[in-house]
Amino acid sequence: MAFWPKKKTVRASSVCDPQASPYAVFEGVGLTVGRKRILEDLTLSLAEDRVGVIGLNGSGKSSFVRLLNGLRSPDTGSLSLFGAPSREAEPELPRHVGFVFQNPDHQAIFPTVEEEIAFGLTQLGADKAESRSRARAFLAEHGFEALAGAPIAELSEGQKQFVCILAVLVMEPRLLVLDEPMTSLDAFSMRRLRRKLLALPQKIVMISHDLDHFRGFDRVLWLEEGRLRMDGRPEEVLAAYQGDVDVRLAEDMEAAAI
Repeated sequence: MAFWPKKKTVRASSVCDPQASPYAVFEGVGLTVGRKRILEDLTLSLAEDRVGVIGLNGSGKSSFVRLLNGLRSPDTGSLSLFGAPSREAEPELPRHVGFVFQNPDHQAIFPTVEEEIAFGLTQLGADKAESRSRARAFLAEHGFEALAGAPIAELSEGQKQFVCILAVLVMEPRLLVLDEPMTSLDAFSMRRLRRKLLALPQKIVMISHDLDHFRGFDRVLWLEEGRLRMDGRPEEVLAAYQGDVDVRLAEDMEAAAI
């Protein structure tokens, strides 16, 4: 769970409303990183339980989801998270938003599974002994008690990803944001993880290049060159996106043949 400093303690919420609906409101949001304009004029609200984010590489997907947990801040427009302006909400977001990276090796920072899970509880104010005890109980609740003392470096990629997800879920966030969490998983692990994700009580916003992962979702956002190209029901947006990809491939093949 490397996305928050080790010694940062999350205080009780005083600005954010974890039950706010919509939980995110974008009004003309733009984002520049360095000299590059990443996102432009995004206006939308998020309230659904399951939201997918798609787009070609470089379309701004990762930057978009990082706005939801304060890893990025808009430089134009306004963003409200859990009923508060994003900059005011930022100190409280670790309590309300769990973020899972594509590569678990970029996230896990402790040597053992139990320590990784306990860290989130320490962030919430529990002492070391209580955190370790609750971490073991939480792992048992999710069927991972046998891995409590296991070195994370020795786990399979699927096990590592599950541990990273549990490490944010133990903090009971309102929103779970996942940036291509299944890229390195085998078919069994993908299906198992997808089933568990769909059963969670948390709201979920997820990026994926595998369109099948959005079965059962409520809404899909299609980003293109930093703008919202399409937004709606998964079956409609995914069909349009796949059609666009097919056209691009046909044009590419035609150009290569000339």
